Amino acid sequence: MDQKIISPCISVCRTDPISGFCYGCGRSNEDKTSWNNPETSEEWKVQNLEDIQGRLSGWQLESFKKSYEYKKINGISLIKKTLLEKNKT
Repeated sequence: MDQKIISPCISVCRTDPISGFCYGCGRSNEDKTSWNNPETSEEWKVQNLEDIQGRLSGWQLESFKKSYEYKKINGISLIKKTLLEKNKT
């Protein structure tokens, strides 16, 4: 089970001005920078995934989980899939 952990970005990409966390994935700007750093460990990413899910609740958490699971299987988030489908029509 040597599978690379993919970014939790689910293509919402809007930051709450009060908390500083993304509305879609719950990451801070510092979290995003760490995810993009090739030296960031897989252990940190696993912990960060737990941390960001602790920042989300209710429909927001359920939406994140559903879209992130879809992304892990299909390579894109549900939101990105929907946007691409809308652009085709």
